[in-house]
Amino acid sequence: MLRRPSTMRFLLGVGIAAIVASACGSSPSTSTGSTDVGQGSLTGAGATFPGPFYTKAFADYSARYPQVTVNYQAVGSGAGIQQFIKKTVDFGASDVPMGSGDITSAGGADALTQIPTTLGVISIAFNVSGVNDLNLDADTLAGIFLGQIKKWNDPKLTALNSGATLPNKSITVVHRSDGSGTTFHFTDYLSKVSATWKTSVGNAKSVKWPTGVGASGNTGVAQAIQSTDGAVGYVELAYVVQNNMHQAALKNANGKLVKASVAGATAAAGTNTSVSPTNFSITNAACDACYPIAGFSWVMLYTSYSDASKGKAVVNLFKWLVTDGQTDSTDLQYAPLPTAVQQLALSNLKTIKAGGSTVLG
Repeated sequence: MLRRPSTMRFLLGVGIAAIVASACGSSPSTSTGSTDVGQGSLTGAGATFPGPFYTKAFADYSARYPQVTVNYQAVGSGAGIQQFIKKTVDFGASDVPMGSGDITSAGGADALTQIPTTLGVISIAFNVSGVNDLNLDADTLAGIFLGQIKKWNDPKLTALNSGATLPNKSITVVHRSDGSGTTFHFTDYLSKVSATWKTSVGNAKSVKWPTGVGASGNTGVAQAIQSTDGAVGYVELAYVVQNNMHQAALKNANGKLVKASVAGATAAAGTNTSVSPTNFSITNAACDACYPIAGFSWVMLYTSYSDASKGKAVVNLFKWLVTDGQTDSTDLQYAPLPTAVQQLALSNLKTIKAGGSTVLG
């Protein structure tokens, strides 16, 4: 029997009333194909990266099907995986699919399936008095987070920003303090573009940071940047837009300066035509429109739910989320899943049984 987490429901950027009003005021078609979608109070925990999207989408789904409610706790990808392994939630969420060790801890490959749910973008947000626009490239971004570039008027930065007056102010790096899929995507990018970063820090949900201060969740990083003059950090785009933060333009693999955007994430996703839980990276993608730091977010589901009604509710919720529910994504700065990635999600959902019976044919 799965236990309900004791932490409070995660809601960011919009109030409950606004979410429900929006849900009730729209009537897109549902992909569930039936009003018999199961029922129950579902609990999930994990990534903060897709938090704003999940908040809106889960509220919309419950407005259509009041017999299904979802309590999602945005506690970070690492914590979400651990709660899924311990079976204290109905689903876990992570911006990085579970690796072999975690899969073994969760009961083995046959005990779970992983589906991509949305496509997000990681912005380089900054707060420097008098500076509204900032250009960075791979070398300067890596240098800042390695602690090698310490001042905003460093010659490498001024060379990239000839039209701006950068102050003689110390740079405060802000990074995640918790196990984070956002960190994984960010360090995946830095490991691709900086040999020094790859060998000295590496790519993981948690790393030993060479410099800076830590904050928990995308919300915590955004707040720390906003409250610190001279700060810079990596934050999911939805949080940057909701908080009216400044973001840097980053030179991509084709040498084009681009800011984080839904279009840039879509372009990057198009360069990986065979996405799977073991082949999911789209950072540093090579195309003119590609934004360099984008990634998919995933949920982990059990392949067997003893409670037939709740299991059916889980499957139908995520069937809707990866199809019709994608309409909730763009306004919140997430890119809709490419068709091939939607099909991967639907195929994996077909492996799930509820009360001993397959839910989707």
